[in-house]
Amino acid sequence: MKAAVVVFPGSNCDQDNIRSWLAVTGQKADLVWHKQTSLPNYDLIIIPGGFSFGDYLRCGAIARFSPIMSEVIRQAGQGRLVLGICNGFQILTEAGLLPGALNRNKNLKYICGDVHLRVENDKTAFTSKYKTGQVLTMPISHGEGGYSLHPRELKKLQDAGQVVFRYCAPDGTVSPEDAPNGSLDNIAGIVNRQGNVLGMMPHPERLAEEELGGTDGRPLFVSVLQAVIGGC
Repeated sequence: MKAAVVVFPGSNCDQDNIRSWLAVTGQKADLVWHKQTSLPNYDLIIIPGGFSFGDYLRCGAIARFSPIMSEVIRQAGQGRLVLGICNGFQILTEAGLLPGALNRNKNLKYICGDVHLRVENDKTAFTSKYKTGQVLTMPISHGEGGYSLHPRELKKLQDAGQVVFRYCAPDGTVSPEDAPNGSLDNIAGIVNRQGNVLGMMPHPERLAEEELGGTDGRPLFVSVLQAVIGGC
């Protein structure tokens, strides 16, 4: 299986993803610099977290125009898997690969810590090793994580099963106060309509090994591996 992690100026989770992907799947991933204009066909492309281009203008707004993004868009259009985490989610919305936008946190401050997530759809290439309704713990680390979308488009997103993760209480109940960033409908992660592009604000790569304090992120990477090569 061929996987790549894209690196922008200001990315700081690229090595985390390289490490977790290898530790969980036994597969190596390539580091790809943002100025590359062509790529071999990858089974998975990860857009990692960080502060691409210093978050100038707004998060992901400059990275969206990096040469590599034309290739990411091309390969996503061919059905290959794309995973955007934190800043990666922001970049994917700026690039039009996912609907909506990520706005400043409701308290207008940077937030960092563990949150609870409820799995909303276990029928995607990224979530088959989870169960719908399962409550996970994952870390967040962002200043602009409040997901927003026009109400009419939100209804379409919900009806199509594109909401994959929601912020929740430890018992799995969902209420606005459980979304630390003020995210609309408590949305923490979504897929595109085709189901091959996932954006999420929490960091599964930071909780994918016991040594890191837990493994709630591990099934996401195993799900991807199974979706591509099967047998897991």
